[in-house]
Amino acid sequence: MGFTFDNPFLAAFAFIIIPIGIIIFSRLKNPFVAAIPLGAPGGVPFKTTQFSGIVKFLKFLEVTGIFLLFFAAAGPSVRTSEMVFLNRGADIMFILDISPSMAALDMNGKSRFSAGKTLITEFAQKRPSDSIGLVAFGEDAALLLPPTADSDTLEMRLDQLRLGELGDGTALGIGIAVAAFHLDKSGAKHKVAVLITDGENNAGAIHPETAAGLMRDMGVSFWVIAVGTSGEVRIDYTDPYTNIRSTGYFDSRYDTESLRRLSAAGGGSFIYAPRAETFAEAFVQLDDAEITIQRTRIINKRYSVSIQFLILACVLLLTVKITRRFVLGAIV
Repeated sequence: MGFTFDNPFLAAFAFIIIPIGIIIFSRLKNPFVAAIPLGAPGGVPFKTTQFSGIVKFLKFLEVTGIFLLFFAAAGPSVRTSEMVFLNRGADIMFILDISPSMAALDMNGKSRFSAGKTLITEFAQKRPSDSIGLVAFGEDAALLLPPTADSDTLEMRLDQLRLGELGDGTALGIGIAVAAFHLDKSGAKHKVAVLITDGENNAGAIHPETAAGLMRDMGVSFWVIAVGTSGEVRIDYTDPYTNIRSTGYFDSRYDTESLRRLSAAGGGSFIYAPRAETFAEAFVQLDDAEITIQRTRIINKRYSVSIQFLILACVLLLTVKITRRFVLGAIV
């Protein structure tokens, strides 16, 4: 963003000559004005009226108004540069497990769910030309957000999401199938699906490998990220319907090999992320692998702001005129 003028000479006059002139004339005495003492010798000296402060303020407003008139006449304008993407990026669908076990606090003190939301948001912000969508699953699955380039909307939808709102189970097959259905309708040349889970399929009528096969047949780049450690893990979970909070420890054990086979069935990639560092590294691998060629153009735009300064100058000068006429009785 930059600030320019159509007439730099008038701008220089407003910024340089007017302030210098004010300083010079304020220091010079008027040769045509004689100083005549008022009042009897030795008596009480003459005091200025109660309007002296208002008079000074009005002079300040008047000078400011004149300054803004020259400033507006100089043709001020704001120039901005905007990057426009000339080609469509990838459609990337995240399939996020929101079963209660994702409340496990083994991501450097944060839950698996909270860490996943943060990483998805940061990933979307780094890829402005791609459209990011969101499917969540528990005992059931739902499309929460179709692929969009609006990362703010994605972040807002993730903030609204609550663990357990789709049930206590883990319906991997339905979650993958919902994502496949919507990616199939996408017109993007490159499509990506990323499954983030810490469990094994125990709900739903669709077998996970069957749903993963749909991804492979559609040519979708399929990723499976298995998040969380094994063994006794601390958990802090609040039921979204009863608001009952459960804390303590649970035995976090799931078959990572079944998830590895699931990724193979979809012709994709598998990443095991037991810690916060490996979870973050998984997104780095995803970002590096799913590169999209971006064609961009810089568009320069210019917005004139002369009218705004002209209106402000007129308001100030009119205020001075009205105050002198109706408040001070045109005596100054």
